[in-house]
Amino acid sequence: MAKAAKRLFICLNNAGYEVSLERLKIYVALTDARAERTGYLRIIDESGEDYLYRSQRFVVAELPVSTRRAVLQAA
Repeated sequence: MAKAAKRLFICLNNAGYEVSLERLKIYVALTDARAERTGYLRIIDESGEDYLYRSQRFVVAELPVSTRRAVLQAA
């Protein structure tokens, strides 16, 4: 079975989810095509579990390769 691709997103809006998400923090998102078709991202939040959040709350974290590796390694 193929490993799910992990992408990085920065949280811009945590309103209503202050315990689960921190503004301006980088989060790992798991690929979920079905969720994305409906405007959601599968984010690994502060609980360490993955949950669906509206994609409008986030922006893609475009980072240099070395920084991306470091973030994914720490996650």
